[in-house]
Amino acid sequence: MRERYLSINHLSKRFGDFTALDDISLTVEEGEFVCFLGPSGCGKTTLLRAIAGLDLQSSGEVHQQGRDISWLTPDKRDFGIVFQSYALFPNLTVAENIGYGLRNQAVDKSARQARVHELLAMIGLPDAGAKYPAQLSGGQQQRVALARAIATRPGLLLLDEPLSALDAQVRVHLRHEIKALQRQLGVTTIMVTHDQEEALTMADKIVVMNQGVIEQVGTPQEIYARPASAFVASFIGTMNFLPSTVLDSGRVQVGEQSLNCLCDDYQPSQALQLAIRPEDIRVRHNGDATNRLAADVESIEFLGSFVRSELKVRGMNHRLVADFSMNDVRDLNIQHGSELMLDLPSQRLHLFEGAL
Repeated sequence: MRERYLSINHLSKRFGDFTALDDISLTVEEGEFVCFLGPSGCGKTTLLRAIAGLDLQSSGEVHQQGRDISWLTPDKRDFGIVFQSYALFPNLTVAENIGYGLRNQAVDKSARQARVHELLAMIGLPDAGAKYPAQLSGGQQQRVALARAIATRPGLLLLDEPLSALDAQVRVHLRHEIKALQRQLGVTTIMVTHDQEEALTMADKIVVMNQGVIEQVGTPQEIYARPASAFVASFIGTMNFLPSTVLDSGRVQVGEQSLNCLCDDYQPSQALQLAIRPEDIRVRHNGDATNRLAADVESIEFLGSFVRSELKVRGMNHRLVADFSMNDVRDLNIQHGSELMLDLPSQRLHLFEGAL
């Protein structure tokens, strides 16, 4: 079992009358890769900067390996950081950029050179030491920034949207490289991102933030399959939402349709949002007719390995978006105007309180 590495306790940050972080408490285990995920302005970068000491909190505590670092300056903390803008020194060579922190730590020249050569090989740029940042591509510059951040062997690596300035193809390649490097080094890592795909593919644990608070903490699988709120459900992946009313402990009303759904935690006549993922809507039937509905295909969009369809369900005022495999599309001849019988499996339905 991993040990607790970082503890954030009741941390808040205010800018005048605006509360950027509101009573945040969180633990990060040693060696974990954690992503702070959320929309712009949700507080994720503010939280990262508080951990680094770059923008101190208004109240609350931060402990790293049992040491209270809450009010220490950045140079007294144990971390390396990679910024979105790379922040490489343009007048220094790649080797000098990577070795900058080692020089500040008074590491002797031979040891410094050996460490720089080791890192250049690790990031796949063994012959780039004599080049300047301007001579490198964006992806290569980000690799150099990463090497510089880990040169001093920090216990904590902080990544502030490190891939957002790169082209999509480079971004996909680099996220695999960063994750592989993090596993190799075993360094505890926190990455800020607004890209849900990055978080889902890279993180051991995702912290979903919204308006200065944490909405949910969990593994990518937990966050996706069991969202704790309507916000998380809508922000992670694609989700259908249907206004519904509780009939009893096992049924909800959606338009003219009654659907079986576990709703023990809610009261009869309570208004809720019923939700289902597009890929959970089925058109191949196993004999169980529970929650079987007639629908018409109003539009269809080819997306490579699957087809996304907009469906008008009879007896409902709202459309559903469904994702069908290419095998389903071929075997059932699904096309614009098709009439389908849908299954909405009760175990795949989610209920949320409040409006979206």
